[in-house]
Parts: sequence; structure tokens; C-alpha cells
Amino acid sequence: MGEARWLVVGLGNPGPQYAGNRHNLGAMVVEELARRLGVVLGRSGGLLSRRPQAVVAEARLGVLPGGVPGPRVVLARPTTYMNVSGGPVAALARYYDVPTERVIVVHDELDLPFAEVRLKRGGGEGGHNGLRDTTKALGSADYVRVRVGIGRPPGRTDPADHVLRDFTAAERKDLDWLVDRAADAVEAVVGLGLEAAQLRYHTKP
Repeated sequence: MGEARWLVVGLGNPGPQYAGNRHNLGAMVVEELARRLGVVLGRSGGLLSRRPQAVVAEARLGVLPGGVPGPRVVLARPTTYMNVSGGPVAALARYYDVPTERVIVVHDELDLPFAEVRLKRGGGEGGHNGLRDTTKALGSADYVRVRVGIGRPPGRTDPADHVLRDFTAAERKDLDWLVDRAADAVEAVVGLGLEAAQLRYHTKP
């Protein structure tokens, strides 16, 4: 057995037409983590190259006391559409031998106000098709979710339309801060553990 890894997956839809959508917030966070760690998400070799359904990068996250390199992480963004995210997530977990409890899924969350970040393990999917498919494919809901708030749609706007729209001009002013905060939360889960990360990030700044 090699050193245990973490798998961090940012959910979204592929293609430039979706890049700025609220539904792609998870993918934005993973891209930010890749930037911080100095790696580029790309096609994986080996088994995944036969059915490339994700772009991935491997890195060490942080430095432990004594100068020891931090935990190994696999950053990933599925290249499938959101509602079929589960296949790539499960394939990555199998390929990199990551147990479900060390899988972190970063996603947009309608049930949180814009710019709030919450962390949890397990639970329901709240109508999020990407989570629903991930739970089905993994055969378990016991993975960590980094829930990044986008807020409920105004008026009678359909939630399905809301998530597929870009952020408003007002939201974009805080978007970089939000992506940074969610990326920090991922690092805290890996470095400190879920409970310690919850204590830190469930308090409003």
C-alpha cells in the first residue's frame, strides 16, 4: 500500500459557454487550488486515458511540522456534464485507490446564501444532480462536501435556470474572495480534519 491520497473534485459543466455559470463554482475552486499548488489540470495517463472523463493533477498540499511535505492530493474536474459527474468521480477514486471518506466534492449550493461556505460529510443531495449521481456511482454518501453558497433565485426564477446563469455584477465583486475561501476550506479539511475545519469555516468572517 502506498501513501494515502485525498481526491478533491470540483463539479461543473464542460465548455466555455458554462465557465462563468454559478453551477461551475466547484470547478473554479479546484482550478484555484491547482494555481496555488503550481500544477495544471490535464488528461491523466494509465487507465483513465482510455476514457478521458476528467482533467487531473497530483500535488502535495502544504508542509507539515519539521518540513515534511503535506498530504498527497489529486485535484480533478470532470469533463462530463454535471448530471453525470458520478462516473468520473468513482473512476478516479478507484484508479487512485482513494476511499470514499477521503473524497472531497466542491459544489455550488442553492440552500446557502451567496458567499457562505459550509462543510459536511454525507447527508442528502438537496436536488443537486451532480451530487446525486456521485452518491449513486460511489455507492455511498459518506464523502465530504464543500458547499459554496450561490443563494436561491429571485422571484419565480427556475432554480435550473438560476444555476446556469453567470454571476451578477454585484456577485462578481466578491467572487474571487469566495473562491479563495472555499479553496482555503478544502486545504483545512485535508490539513486539519473535517471537525476542525468546520469550527473554522462555520463562523462568519
